[in-house]
Amino acid sequence: MGYRVAVVGATGAVGREMLKTLAERRFPFADVAAVASGRSTGAQVSFGERTLRVQNLEKFDFAGWDIGLFSPGAAVSAVHAPRAAAAGCLVIDNTSQFRMEPDVPLVVPEVNPQALGRIRRGIIANPNCSTIQMVVALKPLHDRFCARRVVVATYQSVSGGGKEAMDELFAHTKASFVHDPTTPQLFTKEIAFNCIPHIDRFMDDGSTKEEWKMAVETRKILDPDIAVIATCVRVPVFIGHGEAVHVEFAKPVTVNEARAALREAPGVAVVDAREDGGYITPLESQGEDAVYVSRIRKDPTASNALAFWCVSDNLRKGAALNAVQIAETLVAQGLLAKRAA
Repeated sequence: MGYRVAVVGATGAVGREMLKTLAERRFPFADVAAVASGRSTGAQVSFGERTLRVQNLEKFDFAGWDIGLFSPGAAVSAVHAPRAAAAGCLVIDNTSQFRMEPDVPLVVPEVNPQALGRIRRGIIANPNCSTIQMVVALKPLHDRFCARRVVVATYQSVSGGGKEAMDELFAHTKASFVHDPTTPQLFTKEIAFNCIPHIDRFMDDGSTKEEWKMAVETRKILDPDIAVIATCVRVPVFIGHGEAVHVEFAKPVTVNEARAALREAPGVAVVDAREDGGYITPLESQGEDAVYVSRIRKDPTASNALAFWCVSDNLRKGAALNAVQIAETLVAQGLLAKRAA
């Protein structure tokens, strides 16, 4: 059986990766539509060995389409995702618009696929990219040792801010080499050769919204009793997020036990040799599907605590791949067929 899939936001970095991922993983599609804003109408995007002409989102009729993979920005999803759902198209939304809605499942297939049985509004939310890779790594450890507190510092690539953010890093880097002045547009400070501890807007308690997202999304996906504090930093890397994670558990845990649990977990690859280069960096994660875990070690400053480093391609597992895996899980669980019936 083939499904009709509409990719909304198809000209953006994540939308293009969604099309690439659908083709690479041979999702059982009968038809695929590339959909974007009016200014992109008529443009062409690649889909496997084919080229798709972009259709206008404002005029697109979602009736008869089975799945909508959305990544057009939160404000656009707020308008068009409910419109698609009302037409019978099941929306998998990659924006922040619906993540914390209590009647919208927030899903990472390796972590909480059972949440797909609680679809109420025809919308499923894809978590934040930094949350996704962390909960994939935490899941096997939490299942065995019961995580109670997480302290995480992220090193997030500029592609998390879209194509324009990648363009700004390129422009700032080039300007630095030729001694031209730089004017930050999307970032608050120059991003080339710099680290900016500020992603999304500031909140009343001094956290940024990105840091808040990691805390509330982790609790919604994994366990409402886990305490999480994050410091989220934008770094001058094009693709691939890194995270330094410190976890306190309710039960005793050894490094060897943790390493064994991680090696058995779906979606996780352990590369943890205590030698030069015996770890994975964001650059090496580009184009890869796994969440890589390295530098696993005891944290001697707390009881039953570990520290580790994890990296992942934020455009793939952090966005496009996770959305496609949700669609694959819907097919495997027979949920799309039930909706069609």
